[in-house]
Amino acid sequence: MKLARLALAALLLTASAVLAQDQNRPTVTAQSNTVYVSADGKFEAPPDTALLQFNISVQESTSQAAYESASKNVEKVRQVLRANNIDPKMATIGFFSVQPVYDWKPKQHVTGYRVTTDVTLKLKDFSKIGPITEQLADANVSESQTLNYTLENMDEAKSRAVEDAYRRAHSSAEALAHASGRELGQLSYASVDSFENMRPIVPHMMRAMAAAAPAPTEEFTPQTVSVTAHVSALFNLK
Repeated sequence: MKLARLALAALLLTASAVLAQDQNRPTVTAQSNTVYVSADGKFEAPPDTALLQFNISVQESTSQAAYESASKNVEKVRQVLRANNIDPKMATIGFFSVQPVYDWKPKQHVTGYRVTTDVTLKLKDFSKIGPITEQLADANVSESQTLNYTLENMDEAKSRAVEDAYRRAHSSAEALAHASGRELGQLSYASVDSFENMRPIVPHMMRAMAAAAPAPTEEFTPQTVSVTAHVSALFNLK
């Protein structure tokens, strides 16, 4: 029993030293009759939402002309959405930003005005991604397009990852308690960090995919969205 207590004391001292080195996490003071453990957990699921983001940017000689050109491009976006049986209200659009464009030679003077805005569209039907990106490219309304696959209910996914991390931490704590001839008691303290790993598709890839047939994800299994969590826990020992 004396040897087991010494081993447990050494474990607590080691855990305390590790915590002191990690300034990004709360410091836990090692106490007698406790055991401190950390574990990582993961939850993976197929994405259920595609997040399509693109910008509209127009430059003209006057601010009024730039605003009118940008408005025409926005109308083209509405037409693309309606053509794919999507209500334009499903897309969100930012404020129109107007900025002067300067030429510095031979001296500073305004050469035109640029109007920009951003559009974000959530899609549940992945088969529409290809046609929409292709039609937006053909309409020449955007300089860049970015696509991310994600989960609509990310909070639930994070909770599942935390649960997995806690199970692993609890299992480790039970093994340590058993090895020292003790029984694991109640949870005394815990800290949690969670991270999500989104699956982006960069703009130049989207150009290539938009021209392909069939739709980019058709007949394929979508990559999973991975959510990880790190749990640190302090348990009492009986």
